[in-house]
Order: sequence, then C-alpha cells, then structure tokens
Amino acid sequence: MLKNENAIYYECGYSCDNALFLRLGKETFFITDSRYTVDAKEHVKGAAVVIERDLYGQAAEILKKAKVKKMIFDPKEWSVAGFEVLTSKTKVQFKPEPDFSHKKRIIKSDEELKIIAKAAKLGAKAFKELARVFNEEGFGKDEYALTYMAKGALENYGKYDLSFDPIVAVNANAAKPHATPTKKRLKKGNLLLVDAGLKYKRYCSDRTRTVCAEEGFVFKTKQQFGRKKIQRAYDTVLKAHDRAIKKARSGMKAKEVDALTRDLITKAGFGEYYVHSTGHGVGLDIHEMPYIASKSETIIEDGMVFTIEPGIYIPGEFGIRIEDMVAMVDSKARVL
Repeated sequence: MLKNENAIYYECGYSCDNALFLRLGKETFFITDSRYTVDAKEHVKGAAVVIERDLYGQAAEILKKAKVKKMIFDPKEWSVAGFEVLTSKTKVQFKPEPDFSHKKRIIKSDEELKIIAKAAKLGAKAFKELARVFNEEGFGKDEYALTYMAKGALENYGKYDLSFDPIVAVNANAAKPHATPTKKRLKKGNLLLVDAGLKYKRYCSDRTRTVCAEEGFVFKTKQQFGRKKIQRAYDTVLKAHDRAIKKARSGMKAKEVDALTRDLITKAGFGEYYVHSTGHGVGLDIHEMPYIASKSETIIEDGMVFTIEPGIYIPGEFGIRIEDMVAMVDSKARVL
C-alpha cells in the first residue's frame, strides 16, 4: 500500500496529491477522486483506476473483498490521522516497512539512468545560464533577489520544475550547509555558493558550486580566491571530491566511499568543519538511498546514482561545497 506520490508514480507511471495505490498479488488498484479521472485513466499503467471521494473507505472495501490478511506499508508516508482512519475500517494486519519504495528504487534501470543523466545535463546548462544572469544583474543584489533569479534561470522560466528550493549563499552565510536567504548583498570578490537542481520527467538533478564572484565568473571547479585560508579549504574540498569519484567502486560499502572524502579533509585539518555525509541517492526524490555516510553498511552496486559533495564550513567565515551526481557503471563512478 503506497501513499507517497513518487512511490506511486514508480509503480504505475502516474500520481497525484490525493491517491492510494494497492498491489494485491496480481491485482493492482489506483484510487483517487474525480478531479483526476481523465488524467488517471489516460496515464495510469498496469492498475485499475478507481474513482471515489472516500479513498480510505474504498481501500478498506477492496481489502475486505479480496480477503487480504496482511498489507505492507511505509509508516513514513502516512500521517497518524490518515492511517487511523484506514485501519479503523478493516481488520487487515498492516506491516510497517520503512523506506519500502526507496529500497525498491535503489538500483536504477537503463531508462532511468538516461533520464537522470538528461536532468543532470540540463542542470549543468542551467548553471551556465545562472552565471550569465548573475554577472549581468546579480552584483549588488541581496540573497533574496539572487535566489529569485536562480529559480527563474533553473526552471528555464517555467519549463522545468525545481528539485528543491535553490541555496544561494554569500561569504559567511555559506557556512550553513542549508543556508536560507539573508539581506547580504553580492559584491565582486565575494565567495558565492549555489546548490540547485531541476527535474526532467520527474527525475531530479543536484549540483553545487562554490566560486569567487569576480566579474565574468563561471561555475567551474577550478577557482582562485584572494584569501589563502579560503583557497586552502577550497583546494582540499576539490581534492576530496575528485578522489571519491576516482576511487569509488561497486562492491565497496557506502561508509568506505564516505571515508574517501572524510579522511582527506580530516588530515588537512578541517575534519571538525565537515558536518554532513559525503552524499545521497538521487532519483524521483532528491534524497534517496543509498546514503554515502560514515556509518552506512550499504554495498555500492552498479545502477546506483548518488551525489559526491564534500564540504568545509567554518562558522562566521565561509563555507565551501562541491557537488556532482555520479552513476555506478561498470563498477566505477561516472559523473552525470
């Protein structure tokens, strides 16, 4: 039983904000309300479309009719209230399996890999456009305005959805990994961090670049900063980023991939300022399995897609992150 939109889309090629999906052996049901009748009947694949205002009541009736005794669900998808409404209408034993859909989606198909690669290429192209826009109109603007400008450039002005709200941070604000906009204005020579992505056919892209915002700057990985401390930190992050991509192999544990970045940054003296994991899976959701973290025992396999995004964040001074998406192909990490 699924409720999450992306989980449902993965199963039948369509989803909406008010739907339930049931798979009962060979029988499959997509339950939604009348607002989505036309779209659902046109796009749902491999499932019977059931139109009913009371989704929970209809699901209970289907379960009773099929004499279902046990049903798997992901507790992370449900509100307490919604789950209680459904369970009060049936005697089915509901078995919780957290991240049920994410586990199923951890290995991408060849078609998914093509779509995600396209999303990543569009994201890279959007960063080029964003650099142009920031150079022409961004200097002197605060982070609120820069974020607004970033959304327009990334969406191609309405053509694509965003993977998430972009992070645009200047100087000390970049020391917050998930910085929110402030009134800090972009000046020439400032450190500028941008973390953003867009969707293509519902699949996400994710990229981060940190630059010295001199006139005519571009979002490339080679950067020159005026302060030696920033330059040393940046070069360390870039080496960690490149090392992990070069040395990651299928068959390694996720924590071993994490160590490829973490050990280098720690040896350089910045370990306490590396405050997050090395990466996360990307697909229909911006954060999926596998998680490239220091305690993750997940075995890396071909077909997995995840980010490599080491960072150094010194509170009150600056933050640096360099992020690319990779796909495991022929046992090696290929940058998308």
